[in-house]
Parts: sequence; C-alpha cells; structure tokens
Amino acid sequence: MFEPTPLLASETEQQLLADASVAEIANILTILLLVATGVALISRRYRIPYVTGLVLAGLAITEFLPQPVRLDPNLILNLLLPILVFQASINTDLSRLRSTLTPISLLAGPGLFMASGITALILKFALNMDWIPALLLGAILGNTDTISVIAVFKEIKVPDRLATIVEGESLFNDGASLVLFSLIIEAYTTGFFTLAGGLQQLFIVIVGGGLLGLAIGYLCNSLLVALSDDSLSGILLTVAVAFGSFQAGQALQVSGVVVVVIAGLTIGNRGLSQSLSASSKITLINFWEYADFCVNTFIFLLIGLEVDLLEMWNILPAVFLAILAYQIGRVLSVYPLLALSGRIDLPIPIRWAHVLFLGNIKGSLSMVMALSIPITVLGRTNLITLVYGAVLISLVIQGLSLSWLIKKVNITPVSKTRQQIELAQSKLISAKAAQAELLNMHNSGILSKSMYEEMRADYQVGIAEAETQLRQLNSREVTAKKTSKGKVSKFNGIKRQLLMVERNALNDAVRKRIISADIVADRIRAIDDQLMKLEY
Repeated sequence: MFEPTPLLASETEQQLLADASVAEIANILTILLLVATGVALISRRYRIPYVTGLVLAGLAITEFLPQPVRLDPNLILNLLLPILVFQASINTDLSRLRSTLTPISLLAGPGLFMASGITALILKFALNMDWIPALLLGAILGNTDTISVIAVFKEIKVPDRLATIVEGESLFNDGASLVLFSLIIEAYTTGFFTLAGGLQQLFIVIVGGGLLGLAIGYLCNSLLVALSDDSLSGILLTVAVAFGSFQAGQALQVSGVVVVVIAGLTIGNRGLSQSLSASSKITLINFWEYADFCVNTFIFLLIGLEVDLLEMWNILPAVFLAILAYQIGRVLSVYPLLALSGRIDLPIPIRWAHVLFLGNIKGSLSMVMALSIPITVLGRTNLITLVYGAVLISLVIQGLSLSWLIKKVNITPVSKTRQQIELAQSKLISAKAAQAELLNMHNSGILSKSMYEEMRADYQVGIAEAETQLRQLNSREVTAKKTSKGKVSKFNGIKRQLLMVERNALNDAVRKRIISADIVADRIRAIDDQLMKLEY
C-alpha cells in the first residue's frame, strides 16, 4: 500500500489546519454579523446610539466566540481607515466646508495640539509618568472620533453649520493626530528633537500630503470621464484611489490620511458631479455608504471584544484620571478657540461649544495608536489598557449622554412648518432633476419628442404642486417669525448662501483695497447677525 512521505503528510496537515482556520473565521464573521443585526434592531427600538450598542455587545459576546479576536493595528490603518476617511471626504460639500473653514482649522490644528499638550502635562505629574509615555497618551487621547457624534446627528437634527464643523474637524483631526504621534515616536527612537525641526517636518508632511492628494484626485477625475456610464468600473477606480492614495502617502513619508482626505474631496466635488451620470453616481455613493457602515460595524464590535474588563478594573482610578485630563484639555482648547473664531469669522453660539466639548468621544483610532506604541516604552501594557478603558467609558457614557445634551440645550427646535417645507423642497428638487435628465435623454436621441413631452408633463404637475405648497408654507413661516417675539426659525439654504456671497464679496473688496474696512464693518456685522439667526 502506498505510504505518503513525511513531507506530504506535513503538507496535508498544514492544509487541514488552514481549512479549519478559514472555517473558524467564517463562523466568527457569521456570529458578528448576526450580533450587529440584533444591535441595529435594539438600537432602533430603544433609541440607543448604534456604535455604543456595538461596543457593549462586543463586551458581552467575547466568551462565546470560537477563538479570541484581536484588533490588528495594521489592518485598521491600511485597510479600514482609508475607507472611513474616503467615504466621509467624497460626501463632504466643499462650499459648506469653506464657509466653516476658520473654526475647523482652529479645532483640528491648534486645538488638537493644545488638547494633547494639556492632557500630557496633567498625566505627567498626576501619574508621575516619564515625558515620552505622557506625550504619547496626550497625542492618543487628544484625538476625537466623531463617528458616534455623526450617528447622533442623524437621529437628532442639528443646524447644518454645526454638523459641518463636526464633520470637518473629524476629517482633518485624524491626520493631525497621527502626524503628532509619529513625531513623538521619532523623537523617542532617535533621541533627538527640536521644535523648529518638528514644525518643519509637520509642514512638509501635511502640505506634501495635500499636494499629492490633489494630484491623485485630478488624475482620478480625468479617468472617471472615460467611465461616466460604467458605474462598476468607477467603483473599482475609487477603491483603488482610497487605498492607493494612503499607501502613496506612506511611501513618500507624508500624511496618508491627508492624501486620502484631499483626494476624496477633489473627487466628490468635481469628479462625481461633473464626470458621472446620475445612475452611476447613485451606485457609487451607495457602495461607499455600505462600505462605511460595514467597517464601522466591525470596528466598534472589535473595540468591545478587545477590552479586558478585569485589567481595566485594576487601573480604574488612572482611567478616570485620563478621562478627566483629556476633558480639561478639550475645555481649554474648544471654548477659547471658538471665541477667537467668532472674532475673525461668524460667531459660534456657546450652546454649540457645549456639544463640541461633550462630543469629544474616543474611538478606534485611539486604540490603534495605543497598539502602535513601541515595545520598548516603559509601561506599554498599562498604557494600552488605560487607553482601552478611556475609549470604552467615553463611547458608553458620552455616547449615551450626547443626544440628551443636544435636547437639553435646545439646539434644534424644528417646527412642523419647517419639516413640511423641507419635504416640499425634496419633491421639487427631485422632479427638477428628473426633468433635466429627461432633456439629456431627448437630446441624445434616447427618447422621442412625444415621449419626452409626455413624461415631462407628468413631472411638471408635481413641480407645480410643490411650488404652490412652498409659497404657502414660506408665507406661513414668515408670519410665524413676525409673531414669535424674536424666536426665529431657520430659513432655507438659499438665503444663507446669498448672505455668505454678500459677506465674501465685501471681504474681497477690502482685501483688494477697493473699499476700506471701517466703511463695511457695520454691513458685515449686520450680515453676521442675519446668518446667526438662520441657525436657530
């Protein structure tokens, strides 16, 4: 009888082990997907933030998995993070981002460094730590993961400008945090660091990443023109850009996150709107929304699976001290910087500052950075456990209390009339867009003239009804504003955009020395007052 050689037996055993490993991974993925589905149902039923529910579910199911599941920092940084950042970037409107550029720049730049420095200083002396571990913790805990905040904003309507500030800070906060963390690691490994050298390297990393992102974004836009009617190929191209731009940034030693952000903004605001057909654009946006949802689901489940409650309990006082430290850092950075922003740009209501402060929620990136701490750093294990504990408590306590705070400070009193106006606007926008597409199809020979006129007439009926409804509702809203003793409800986005155009035109005239600043100061203040009223 044929006897297999030892080498073949060994290969057979390895294949069996590999098959068993793949089967276990499939079982784990099935369990996680079922758990995520259950969390989604419970979250919707009891109005609990989805990401908070995922973390708690991860804690609960740890013992029931066939084998332990670990949070791999390389997987998060190289595969999952680019997906999250790219999806957020292509869905960010650049005109909205420009209108809030001042507060976003202050919070994501100086705000991050101030919060990180203050946190490190408190931990250094309160826990008697060395400078390097304290600085690393400051950089890790100074980062804000706003996925949870955005999830709350989807459930509770907030002013557009506040949502834009939060989204914009999250876009650039991650890149700045990773750059700061890398500079501290480099100073630790080389034993040499100067402030001038650090600032120079920071400038090169961020500006270089921005320029590389622009180049990749414009290159992708030109390719999207050739794929305007091929949605699947367009998806493949954008996936390649998301991963490739991050890896290109890493290879060229600039910020990979910044590269992805700028490339995504360029594609989202130029490529998708100018290069793709309507159907291709919808397909691509839906794909990235699904990818973002899946990634967030697995990340927050993994956070719950990763936390060891027993280890966290042993250093619980230090965990609460770390939370207190980064909250102090957030307070001392958010409120002064937003006050400064109000002096040079449109003022920020103090109630918004409260939301931005409590929205200082930690997430997956903080845990990934903790796992990336060099093994030679003193007390590395305790540092990782401390960060895990802070992330867990932040996601649960702050995540659950944020919606309560938003309601408590009464940021979003949305009237019934306003909801009806937005519903009528949605009907008008969709019908107008469909008519425009019909015209394109007629001009290209797809539709005959008779069919085009018949289908256009059907849409015209809906447009006429929506316009009549809008006139009545706007008249009712204006009357309500006049009789509400100063309580002003929100105008539509058109009025806000026109006021911003007026303000920018006056600022440009001052910069070009066409008119003097003191002449237009009163007019700019009046415009700012009107813009502020639109946000209430």
